[in-house]
Amino acid sequence: MTGTLVLAGTPIGDVADAPPRLAQELAGADVVAAEDTRRLRRLTQALGVQPTGRVVSYFEGNEAARTPELVEALVGGARVLLVTDAGMPSVSDPGYRLVAAAVEKDIKVTAVPGPSAVLTALALSGLPVDRFCFEGFLPRKAGERLSRLREVEGERRTMVYFEAPHRLDDTLAAMAEVFGDGRRAAVCRELTKTYEEIKRGPLGELAAWAAEGVRGEITVVVEGAPDKGAEELDAGELVRRVRVREEAGERRKEAIAAVAAEAGIPKRDVFDAVVAAKNAAHSAP
Repeated sequence: MTGTLVLAGTPIGDVADAPPRLAQELAGADVVAAEDTRRLRRLTQALGVQPTGRVVSYFEGNEAARTPELVEALVGGARVLLVTDAGMPSVSDPGYRLVAAAVEKDIKVTAVPGPSAVLTALALSGLPVDRFCFEGFLPRKAGERLSRLREVEGERRTMVYFEAPHRLDDTLAAMAEVFGDGRRAAVCRELTKTYEEIKRGPLGELAAWAAEGVRGEITVVVEGAPDKGAEELDAGELVRRVRVREEAGERRKEAIAAVAAEAGIPKRDVFDAVVAAKNAAHSAP
C-alpha cells in the first residue's frame, strides 16, 4: 500500500500562526522534506516538537535529484511531509515536481492548510478580492520585466506579486510605466511580523516611496485594469483633456501623465493619441 504526501503550510512570520496539525505531522511523519533544515530546526523548537522520522533537505538546488528518492519512499508506504521556509509548498517554493510525480504514481496527496502571504496580502490590500491571479516573481532583468508586465497590461483581475526588497523600486516604477501612475496598489511588508507595514496608494507614489529603500519580505498587490466598456475614453477625448490642461498652463508631459492617471491607463496610450492627433492635423489639407 502506497504512502501519503502531506504539504504543510508554515508560518510566514509569527510562529503562533502555525496550524495545530503541523506539530502532529512533524512528529509522526516517516520523512520530513524541508527547504532549509536549519529553519526547520528553529520551527520545531518553537513548537516544542521533535521529528521522529528522517529529515532531508528539499530545495531548488536538489529538487530534481531528490524527487525520485521521495517518490520511492512514498511507493514504499511512507508518510512524507513537505515544508518550506514560509507559507504553502509549491507556491513560489519547492513542491510542484514532487506533487506532479506523486500524482503520476497515483499516490495520495493531502495538505495541512496554513498561512499564505498571497491571501494575507490580498485581504489586507483594500483592493477587489472577488477575482485575482498570482504572478509570482517578475524577471530580474529590466527588459524582461517590462515584457512580462505588458503581457498582463489588460488583466482585469487583481494581481499579486512577490518581490525582493532591493528590486522593489524598479518593479514599482516599471508597473507605473506599463499600468499607469494612477493604478492603485498595495505593498505589504513583513506580514504578521513585528514591523508589519501595508503601504497603499497609486503606483507612481509607491514607486517614489520605495526609491528611499525598503526592507523585509515583500508582497505587492495591484489593481486590475479598468473595464474597457462603454465608458472608455476614446482617443479624441484623451487629446481634448490634454489640451485643456495645456491651455491651463501645464506642460504637455505633466498633462499627459495626469490624464492617464484619471483614465487609469498607461501614459504611453495618451501620448500615442496626442501624437496621432498632431500628425493628422499636419497632414490635413
